[in-house]
Formats: sequence, C-alpha cells, structure tokens
Amino acid sequence: MMKTNSKNGFTLIELLIIIGTMIILMALAAPAFRVFQKESDLNDSAEEIINILRLAQNKTLASEGASQYGVYFDDTTTPHQYTLFKGSNYSSRDSSFDEIRRLPKSIEIYEINLGGGKEVVFNRVSGETNQSGNIKIRLISDISRTKVIYIEDTGQVGLTSPIIPSDANRLKDSRHVHFDYNQNAQNAVILHLIFPDYPADNYDIDFQTYLNADKTKFSWEGIVLVGPDGSKTEQRLKIHTHSFTITVAQFCVHRPLSPDQSYNDKALNISLDSEELIRYATDERGTTTKGSSIWVEEPQRQ
Repeated sequence: MMKTNSKNGFTLIELLIIIGTMIILMALAAPAFRVFQKESDLNDSAEEIINILRLAQNKTLASEGASQYGVYFDDTTTPHQYTLFKGSNYSSRDSSFDEIRRLPKSIEIYEINLGGGKEVVFNRVSGETNQSGNIKIRLISDISRTKVIYIEDTGQVGLTSPIIPSDANRLKDSRHVHFDYNQNAQNAVILHLIFPDYPADNYDIDFQTYLNADKTKFSWEGIVLVGPDGSKTEQRLKIHTHSFTITVAQFCVHRPLSPDQSYNDKALNISLDSEELIRYATDERGTTTKGSSIWVEEPQRQ
C-alpha cells in the first residue's frame, strides 16, 4: 500500500512573502493613519476647549467658592495651552486653583478674538460673558484644517457661528456707536463730557463709581443741561461697556436723535482722564469722529 506525504503549515518562502506583503501594506497605510490621528487631535481639542469653557460657566453659576471662573488662552507656550482659573480676571486670579490643559503638539491656537484679550470670564447668576468672540485652532502641518470655537455674549459655546441678522437696509444712527479703547481703563478716574461751545457746562463723571465690583463693566446714564442761560437744552446720554478687560474696553454710547432739536443739539467731546475718545458734531445727525487718543479705534455706527 502506497503512502502520500502531506505538507502542513507554510514554507519559509511563503512566510517571507506574507511578511513582505504586510510590511508594504503597513507602509502604505501609515500616512493615512497619521492624517487621521491629526484630524482626531484637532476635533478632540476643539471639543475639550468647549468642555472647559462650559465647566468654567457651570462653576460660576454654581457660585463655587463664591467666585467667578474663566478660561485663559496662551499662544506663547510650546505647545499652546489654556487654563481654567478662579477669579474675575486672569491677572488677579487665585493661581492655586489653576487647571492647565495643553494642546497636542500637532495643534496650535492661531487666532484669539475676544475683544483684544485672551480670556473668557462668565458672570454670576446669568452665566453671560463680556468677552464674546471666538478661538481658532488648526493643524500645524496643514493650516487649511481648522476649527473655530464660538463664545456668544449669552454664554453659549459651540462650533456653530451665531446667526447675526443682516442690517444692510437698516438706518444706522451715528449717535449710537461702539468703539474700542485699547488700554487698561479699569483704574481710570474721570470720564469728561466736554461741550466746546459751552465750557461752563462741562460735566465730569466719577468713573470708578459706575464700575461693577470686579471692574468688568461700566454703566452710566444721565442728563446734562447745556447752553446759554435761560435756554439750556438737555443732553441725554447713556455710556456703558460691552467688553471690559485689562487690555481693551469696548464702549457703547447712546445719544438719541432729537428731530425738533429739543435735546442733544450741542457739540460734545468725551474724554477718559486725558485721553479723548470720541467727538460729536452739531449737524443734524450728530456725526461722530474718533477722538485724538492713539488708543481709540474708529467708531462704528449702530
């Protein structure tokens, strides 16, 4: 009776072919895997930033430690990082409560748009913020791959840009303006209302009196009588801030129109201490121009 020999397993040549094929496949797949990993880092980093912002807001709403909380973004370190901090601003925070989060080495913060500062602080009770804007991150190896984290003044945080109604057809009133003052105004002393044609009626506002406790918001509203004796008219103003940090204050001035010229009919210059912020002319619409201060941006009609 004849016996046949059967082979079990692989020969050496077959094993070498299999191993070689696997090495080739792994080499081909490696670049795609690296791209996937970096994309994952970008997505994860955006979500982590959103989560830390929401955590700061939740801590503030819970009045944890009877304090506000915020997040500071640092694009000067390697790698870039952000810090959850306790306090009304980063510079005066209690650093023992800092929670530092570092971005992956493949990710960088390439733009911070928070009214000139680098921090977001949430307000107690409301959870709103005076530092609305956005944070932009991207892949270092491919700067076209980006993520934008939006922070609305309501305190809402996410990856979707807030819808802003178009005002293309809206009549804009030069007497209601916003402008940025790119200096630390938290220790300013006097807000001067200067009426060039009637200097005897100039009016000084104690700036510190109308700041909130943590110096993140200014608000004043009042009426000043200006003009020749016997025929003075009311000059009605509301001056407040939308954003107020140690690096920039965004002022908002309301000076409503008076169709019958019964109020707000006088030229007006507004200064903060020695820095002239804005000028109002006496024409029908009270045209505004930026003051002489080098720290003031052009006023934007609202």
